[in-house]
Amino acid sequence: MQKKVLIVVTSNDQLGNSGKTGWYLSEVSHVLYPLKEAGFSIDFASPKGGVAPLELASLNLDDPINKRFVNELKIKNGISTISLGNIDPNNYSVIFFAGGHGTMWDFPDDENIQRITPAIYEKGGIVSAVCHGPSALVNIKLSDGKYLVQGREVNAFTNLEEKEVGKEDVVPFLLESKLRERGAKFLSSENWQKKVVVYERLVTGQNPQSAGAVGKAIVEEFHRINEDLRYQSEDVDPSELWPF
Repeated sequence: MQKKVLIVVTSNDQLGNSGKTGWYLSEVSHVLYPLKEAGFSIDFASPKGGVAPLELASLNLDDPINKRFVNELKIKNGISTISLGNIDPNNYSVIFFAGGHGTMWDFPDDENIQRITPAIYEKGGIVSAVCHGPSALVNIKLSDGKYLVQGREVNAFTNLEEKEVGKEDVVPFLLESKLRERGAKFLSSENWQKKVVVYERLVTGQNPQSAGAVGKAIVEEFHRINEDLRYQSEDVDPSELWPF
């Protein structure tokens, strides 16, 4: 299996009827660099493909990681992405869903997200998300018909955080509540505190403050899986195991 990550961002720039939105800068940049430093190759994708809109309110260039990302990828109003319809899940060992309020409208019911995500997970890969990115997970079902999050520990932007930013009546649903409805064991910290939950190859983070820790947790979980494969695969050629 390739050491390759698919980072998925929203195509939606509309915050309901309340203004503009998009993907959140630090929830991409802070995840990206731990992955790159660990030797992963990365593709960017979105539901529609093409230029995916950046949430301009997240364009904080006082953050050196954001500044590096913007400069290296020449970001202005968005980032170039592959359409999810053109993605073969067999090419990836990790899928990561970045946040930003835009995800709440186009992630939950996207047919390609529902096609790609369980395919990666059920072949032993990692599914990950941060902040509003877990909106991608609320309708994902595995081959046994159960929701991916059912009975699993997860984290995401909380109801209290949504109320604090004044968007509880703007978003189509409250993410924490929806994940609980799907049977998830929702774990959280206080508002705006870093929190990452890792459970059975599912890595989720609460808010922008958690993004860097999510990137590191993905790398650690990948290493853990590889070690498990080594111990379970005595008769397998080591060159066939996931590389580092």
